[in-house]
Amino acid sequence: MDFFIVTPSFNQKKFLEQTIKSVIGQQTKGEVNYWVFDGGSTDGSKELLKKYDKQLNWQSKKDKGQTDAINKGVKELKNWLKKTGKDSKQVAFAYLNSDDYYLPNTFSLVEKLLARTNAQWLVGDCVIVDERNQKIHQLVRFYKQWWRFWLSKSLLGVLNPIPQPGVFIRASEILKIGSFDERLHYTMDYDYWFKLFAKSGMPLRVSTALAAFRIHGLSKGGKEFMPQFKEQYQVAQRYIKNRAILGLQRLHTTITIIFYRLIK
Repeated sequence: MDFFIVTPSFNQKKFLEQTIKSVIGQQTKGEVNYWVFDGGSTDGSKELLKKYDKQLNWQSKKDKGQTDAINKGVKELKNWLKKTGKDSKQVAFAYLNSDDYYLPNTFSLVEKLLARTNAQWLVGDCVIVDERNQKIHQLVRFYKQWWRFWLSKSLLGVLNPIPQPGVFIRASEILKIGSFDERLHYTMDYDYWFKLFAKSGMPLRVSTALAAFRIHGLSKGGKEFMPQFKEQYQVAQRYIKNRAILGLQRLHTTITIIFYRLIK
């Protein structure tokens, strides 16, 4: 199996090299096509990317934000598949933000698991780390692990237990569904999960941690969870018409905000 990985980045030099190394250091029987789309950073990210010229593809210019950068990757995926003639079912697509990183042996595990199943996408676990790579918020991790056991479209309408860095999608499904919604600033992934459920069915769920999701002072998950929850509810309304489920999301969000304010 081949891998097509996209990293959107902007002024994240502090973490970017670890992200890059976690991708190019993976072991796989197939090819890894890695793209970094930098939004015109001014913190030295461009100079860092030049250091890895021979191991990845990259561009650095002003964009319209994270979702725009991811969609540039989707466009490059389509071009690459057309140019190479590769079987899109044998290519795993993922995007990894520039403050997150993959854990060792992730690609080799993903290719083995996808080879054994007809599942069109895979959801693995993620550890949560701080700026120093120390594990934090273990209760949050275990809570989401438990809910993933019961994963369904209806449950997704109540909460999002899918950790984005642990998701791998067959390229055939990306071709089927298309780009991420650029109107969304926080929950473009949550919106995509609903689309995947509708067109690609239930994901293969893996209990193994595949990546590290970082929370720090400047991350969306660290300081912008209030507008994130607001946007999440708006997305849920697109796909869930049951008022009881939407009411449960509001209740769950209220409880979560109280908890987050205690731990953050």
